[in-house]
Amino acid sequence: MEVRSILRYARISPFKVREVTREIQGLPVSAALDLLAFTPKKAAFLIGKTLKSAVANAENNANMRVDVLVVKEAIVGEGPTMKRMMPRARGSGSRILKRSSHIRIVLSDEIPINTRAARKARAEAEKKAAKKEAKAGEGAEKSTATAEKKQMKPKKSGKGKAKK
Repeated sequence: MEVRSILRYARISPFKVREVTREIQGLPVSAALDLLAFTPKKAAFLIGKTLKSAVANAENNANMRVDVLVVKEAIVGEGPTMKRMMPRARGSGSRILKRSSHIRIVLSDEIPINTRAARKARAEAEKKAAKKEAKAGEGAEKSTATAEKKQMKPKKSGKGKAKK
């Protein structure tokens, strides 16, 4: 099941927020909250608020367990842009764009939690399997190679090296 939370009209550029949301996608909720707590950006605070809201929605509205929740997607859309003028040299003016963003976080309990320990164990198992295959293939190659060598090479007679 999926649960979502949306923060609309946040007064920060979507470009700045996307930098932080990329980091939390696919993480368990506890790991995502830890990461956001130690990220020194304004966007981290806003995303943390939205993530806590999504967790509260999952717990209270959908009766889901918090420890199995994973951040399925964290999407940042562009909100309305306020246009302002700033005086410039020789009586001209330039535009200042004050951007806003909409932050949407979707949590799911259907995605298996992929922890660092699980990834490490899977990588080690793959290495062992690759080594076994290499040894098995190497042993078969050696036996066929030695059999071919014996058939191809005639035995030398005499003890010393052959003279030219």
